[in-house]
Amino acid sequence: MATSKKVITRGEWEKRLNDVKIRKEDMNKLVMNFLVTEGYVEAAEKFRIESGTEPDIDLATITDRMAVKKAVQSGNIEDAIEKVNDLNPEILDTNPQLFFHLQQQRLIELIRHHKVEEALEFAHEELAPRGEENYGFLDELERTMTLLAFEDVENCPLGELVDMSQRLKTASEVNAAILTSQSHEKDPKLPSLLKMLIWAQNELDEKLAYPRIKIVSTAALEDPDV
Repeated sequence: MATSKKVITRGEWEKRLNDVKIRKEDMNKLVMNFLVTEGYVEAAEKFRIESGTEPDIDLATITDRMAVKKAVQSGNIEDAIEKVNDLNPEILDTNPQLFFHLQQQRLIELIRHHKVEEALEFAHEELAPRGEENYGFLDELERTMTLLAFEDVENCPLGELVDMSQRLKTASEVNAAILTSQSHEKDPKLPSLLKMLIWAQNELDEKLAYPRIKIVSTAALEDPDV
């Protein structure tokens, strides 16, 4: 089928791509940023030695940060809070929303293990006062407490609260807060660049027929349908 778009051949497109010069040092920094932000401490250390690229934070702090993340993902919220305070007590002191979400996760874990009386007492003593100060917190608390109305919390209408995804969400929030406290970006740059690539290709699709990357993981160019 004929197209009115301008067609760029593979040879011409590859020449244009090759004309773009990207320093190896910049690529290495991008890789190191991803490894550090996502917490791959062993890979970051090996990459530092092999490439000579220095991370912008102490790699030892990654181990501590990952220990907090693992504690949240395992449902050990008290341990996670203790570890965060050992890292930097100001993180929770200056972030009431994060502290509430950690306490909310602790309440969810009590409900998950059917510790009803303990859950009620914890909600009354620790979370209700915060809900009185913030209506957003109060709504989240009421939603969480609704879990107590169901015998099978995993298959109830609010089952997502006891799903692993909720732990991961809380762990991600804690991870971001720790990175911010260390003056580091809370999100790696690489995924943002990949999103930009997809956006740019979608924009070009309106005007050109060109070899495009359809599978980001392989970065292989596929000829246009013209």
